[in-house]
Amino acid sequence: MPEPVKGPASYFPSIEQKYGRPIAEWKDLIRASPLTKHMELVGWLKTEHGLGHGHANALVAHTLAEDRTK
Repeated sequence: MPEPVKGPASYFPSIEQKYGRPIAEWKDLIRASPLTKHMELVGWLKTEHGLGHGHANALVAHTLAEDRTK
């Protein structure tokens, strides 16, 4: 049995279902934004794209962490 997904990625299925965009598209939007700080990006996703705080936070956290490991 596969191990359950933990951390920010655990939100991904519900984000895709609720907002109708694949996670890769959200990550591309975050990376294309001129904003760089975590909470600035969270606020931007909430105001410009209508995401809830938890979903926006999960996307930003995962994307920024991914970019730090590149």
